[in-house]
Amino acid sequence: VQLQASGGGLVQAGGSLRLSCAASGRTFSGYAMGWFRQAPGKEREFIAAISRSKGNTYYADSVKGRFTISRDNAKNTVYLQMISLKPEDTAVYYCAADLRSSSVTYSTRIYEYDYWGQGTLVTVSS
Repeated sequence: VQLQASGGGLVQAGGSLRLSCAASGRTFSGYAMGWFRQAPGKEREFIAAISRSKGNTYYADSVKGRFTISRDNAKNTVYLQMISLKPEDTAVYYCAADLRSSSVTYSTRIYEYDYWGQGTLVTVSS
């Protein structure tokens, strides 16, 4: 599985961005997807996940109500819509594929993800 994240950039606080992650190499509908982020000097943290079918989602408390994960299996792409961005959202954002979850579940654990994209930088200015 190859994952290519895009859509990062510089935005002012309160602004919005939509990240995309295009997948290839394996049937996209066969794995759950997640988004993680890593801020400078901090560990990588879970942000959001979506199951491979049914569209079940889960969010970290820090982004709940502001971020929305979605997927388009026909386009082999997962999205992360981010609104009301805050300076503390500044980080490199990574998409990842989880091949082991069932069709309706997902993981929040970094070590349970099998493939990772290269990351896209989001910078939120105050």
